[in-house]
Order: sequence, then C-alpha cells, then structure tokens
Amino acid sequence: MSSTGERMPVTDVHAHLLLPELHAEIERRDPEGVAAAAALELRRNGTESLQVSGPMVGARIPRLTDVDVRLAAMDAQGVDRQWVSVSPNHFYPWASEQLAVWIAQETNRLVAEHVGKSADRLTGLGVVPLQHPARILECVDDAVLGRGLAGVEISSFAGDVELSDPRLEPFWSRVEELGAIVFLHPFGCSLDERLDRFYLANTVGQPVENAVALSHLIFSGVLDRHPRLKLVVAHGGGYLPTAIGRSDHAWRVRSDARHCDHEPSSYLRRIWFDTVVHDSRALRTLVEVAGADRIVLGSDFPFDMGLEDPVAAIDRAGLPDEVALAVLSLNAAGLLESRVRA
Repeated sequence: MSSTGERMPVTDVHAHLLLPELHAEIERRDPEGVAAAAALELRRNGTESLQVSGPMVGARIPRLTDVDVRLAAMDAQGVDRQWVSVSPNHFYPWASEQLAVWIAQETNRLVAEHVGKSADRLTGLGVVPLQHPARILECVDDAVLGRGLAGVEISSFAGDVELSDPRLEPFWSRVEELGAIVFLHPFGCSLDERLDRFYLANTVGQPVENAVALSHLIFSGVLDRHPRLKLVVAHGGGYLPTAIGRSDHAWRVRSDARHCDHEPSSYLRRIWFDTVVHDSRALRTLVEVAGADRIVLGSDFPFDMGLEDPVAAIDRAGLPDEVALAVLSLNAAGLLESRVRA
C-alpha cells in the first residue's frame, strides 16, 4: 500500500517467453549450428538434467506462449505487470553475423507482438547479437525505437565478448542515452563439464556467471564511464553481493585490480537486482548491501527454478513495509521513467 492507502501495482521484472516458431526457422536456416548448440547444452548440463528439464518446460509451454494463460497466472500470483524477456536459450551466441542480426530483430518483433496483446500489463525487453558488437546498435534501436520495448536482455558473455570488452562501449553509451533497461541474464556457464551433474550447471553455474559478468563491468570501469546505466541483474546478482568484500580487498592491494575509480562494493548501489535468491536471509543481505531502492521483484516465471509465489517471498523476508513497497512496485516503476519513447 502507498502512504495514502492506495494499493500499488506489483511488477515482476523477470518473466520469460518462448518462441518455438522462431527456433524452428533458425533450425531450418542453420541446422548444423542448432545441432552444435544442442551438443554443447548436453555437455554443459548432462543427460540426467536434460531429461528432467524437457518435461518441465513442456508442461509450462502455455504459460510461456499464450498471453491469456500468462495473465491468469499473474492474477493468481498477485502480479499486476510483468517485464517479459525471452528464455535465454533464444540468445543463439553461435549464430553468424547475418543470421544473428535477423534473429535479434525477429525476436524483438515477436516480443513486441506478445506484450502488445496486453500492453497495460506487459512490458517487453528485446535482444541484441552480443557476439557481434559492430551490429548491436541497430538492434538496440530496433528494439527500443522501432518496437517500443523497454530495453534489451543480454547474457554474461558471448563467444569472445566479455562485458568489459571495449567493443561494447558504443552499446553502453546508446542504452544510457535512450534510458533503456539492460537485463543481465546468463545463458550457460563456461565451466562446462565440471557442472554436468546434479543440475550444477544451473544451481552453481548461473550465480557464477552473474558474478563474473558483474565483476567485468565493475573492475573495467564501465559503470564509471556510464553512471546512468539502468542495469538490472537476474538471480540477485549471483555470488557477488555476498562476497563483495574480497573484491574490495583486491582493489585496495592489487594494482591490476584497480581499473575502476572506487571500491567494487560501491557499485552495487548503481545496479538493480531481482529477488530470485530463494532465501529470506540472502534477500535481506541484498537489501543491505545494494540498498532498498535497488531491489526489484523477480520470479523467473514460469520455470521450476523460479519463485512460484514471488510476492509471498517478500512477505517471508520480513522487510519493513516501505522497503517491501519499493521492491514490489516503486523501484521498477522508477526504472521505466525517463525513457526515450518509440
């Protein structure tokens, strides 16, 4: 509730969409690339995890593709608005330049089409071909200016492109200029076979990738050069927020770790983090280290590693009322302000 007693709309910033027809067309255009990607997924996840994931995703196809089913699920959760981004398996980091640009722009079109069916409740995020930095700007403009999306979703890396890569400087400048949101959501983990059992590719790999990607952004000075960047990070930022003291120590004692202007922990208050941390204590710690104004509700809708009842997770954390209100509503609303409109 607001200070006037009015119920404020609840926003979930981390909700996914599947585009099966798009994937089928990509498979038709580059069957070898799709087959190689499937082999990499098997190597990274292992047979047992893929055998569990297949039926899990299959059972959720309606919520991932049908707007009416999505809205009904949101109603059941007490969520008024979702930020909709494609499942990260739609990043296709192996795609050639021409195909990757087509994929990004077609994805942007389809995301806009999906959220346009309920524009009062759904906000869309597009994608860019991160592995081809020279082609990113046209895809940012396509998403934000051409399709009216709120920003773009990116992975923690793509091929040889880390988020600290100087070739991405025009990208950071452009999204900052547009006031566009950048949603950081890893796809896969570079540790590969070391995590191919016990679902470690997700339970360990995703937090590792978040921590590595954020460390690249912080230590390289990207956040110094782009102080108005609207960076929202999935999974509560992974391991970094709770282990940030080690980064601070390295910054103080190592010249090779001192490419940013301030202690790394200070940059956590320039980033927004979702609440998909699965632990009330971890959520309270995240609020403490990043600030109450930097936490936004997320669910990872509708996957099994997400939060089935994201609003209840906030209640269980025992946050003060004003903090809970900011997390559930106000912080996400503030991120959407001051955007360049299509």
